[in-house]
Order: sequence, then structure tokens, then C-alpha cells
Amino acid sequence: MKEIYSQYKDQAEFLTVYIKEAHPTDEWQMPDNETDKVCYSQPRTTGQRVAIANDFVKRFEWPLPLVVDPIENPANELYAGWPERLYVVDAKGVIVYKGGQGPFHYDPEELAEFLGKTIATK
Repeated sequence: MKEIYSQYKDQAEFLTVYIKEAHPTDEWQMPDNETDKVCYSQPRTTGQRVAIANDFVKRFEWPLPLVVDPIENPANELYAGWPERLYVVDAKGVIVYKGGQGPFHYDPEELAEFLGKTIATK
């Protein structure tokens, strides 16, 4: 995503929405999380979720703008984002690209192809 952002940030606006933790230590921890040292329990408050998001941005030098879905999960409910998903919304607010749900259908390369074709035609 960092590469896609770097390539298209001058032609498109990007936004990362941090939703509920996909692999928390108190639910379903993945070995990759331990390797990458991103081991968190499931946040129970919006403040806890914000703290994890801030740690992520700092630790991984995340350049994309990031917002946090409140603990009630309205963005996740609207966009079925859990555990991860990519969307493109046009200037009129219409979803013009809806990527598959991760982890198995999360495909940043497909998104890059879509952006390349879409931006090239403008």
C-alpha cells in the first residue's frame, strides 16, 4: 500500500480506516503478529483503538492518512471491512471499486491496476 500511495497520492486521496483488531491476543493471535511484534488485545474503548492505531503509524512509518473507526464499529458495519478490504470512492461518493475481503481476497495489486486504468483515462 505504501508503494501504491506513493505512486498515486498526487492524483487520488487516500484514507486508512483502522477497524477492530483482526488478530488480537485475547481472541485469535497469528504467528506473524508475534514475529512482527504487533500483539494487542482487542480494544474495548475507542481510546484504546486510537492508541493502537498511533503505535502502528509510528512503528511502521505509515504515510497514508489514518482515521479510527469508533468502538461501535460504524465504518466496519457499512463497508464490511473486517479483517481488511480496499475501496475506491469517486468524487461523487460512489463506490467504484470494492476489493475482496481479506486476507485471501485482499489484493493491492488489483487496486493498483484499477487506479492505473482509471487515472489514465481522466
